[in-house]
Amino acid sequence: MTTVAFIGLGNMGSGMAANQAKAGRQVLAFDLSPDAVARAVENGCEAATSAADAISRADIVLTMLPAGKHVCGLYEAEVLPNAKSGALLIDCSTIDVESAKTIANMCQEAGFNSADAPVSGGTAAADAGTLAFMVGCKEENFTAVQEALEPMSKATLLAGSFGAGQAAKICNNMLLAITMIGTCETFKMAEKLGLNAQNFFDISSQASGQNWSMTSYCPVPGPVPAAPSNRDYQPGFAGAMMLKDLKLALESAEASGANIPFGSHAAEMYQAFCDNGGDVKDFSGIIETL
Repeated sequence: MTTVAFIGLGNMGSGMAANQAKAGRQVLAFDLSPDAVARAVENGCEAATSAADAISRADIVLTMLPAGKHVCGLYEAEVLPNAKSGALLIDCSTIDVESAKTIANMCQEAGFNSADAPVSGGTAAADAGTLAFMVGCKEENFTAVQEALEPMSKATLLAGSFGAGQAAKICNNMLLAITMIGTCETFKMAEKLGLNAQNFFDISSQASGQNWSMTSYCPVPGPVPAAPSNRDYQPGFAGAMMLKDLKLALESAEASGANIPFGSHAAEMYQAFCDNGGDVKDFSGIIETL
């Protein structure tokens, strides 16, 4: 039986760990929150006494943490000193590209294969095992990474070498923010012009304005029953998480010299949204500010 250490059992990690257990793997779960660990045990995982305990017994180490400093700190203090020889180390957090590359260098120096593999899909996909993973790793290790992530994934895609997974995630979510804001603006204008939301959806979703924010995550109630707009914008993918990703995009643009005026304006809009209570709402709830 494959043994998986899963460190970080928050809104995303909880469902991800559960799907590893459903696949018949032994999942050693650890989080600083005892309640999160208790939920993981209810979902078929085994409670580890510490991060080191989980890591030392695992064939695969999966981490899902808030920021680069947390991942770097965990790898330096717990993962690399305790991982057994031959373990595959995969970080699924969304962090800055430079931290991802630093972690990869640490792993290589210690003799471990590793990958950065941030996710797309939100909590619903985490619970359903239908996340998309964007992977940065050595090409010869990608098949092993795919197999490790398979219980949680509908698509696992190789973006390139170390750090490329994070770069793809940051670019993807900047685009998502921009298209969501544009979709929200458009529905609001359609309403002002007297168009019924369902009628406009039926037209635009089959015309050149079609996009994921409209057809899979429609920000107005009705057209897409599973969208957070139908449950008072309960996340989903919280506004605070979108703002975090946009801040990573701004940092990456500054470091690389990229010009991102739409991305910058999207970050300003999501900052205002979060400052006014949108941090705990789904990111599509930004329509309420227009």
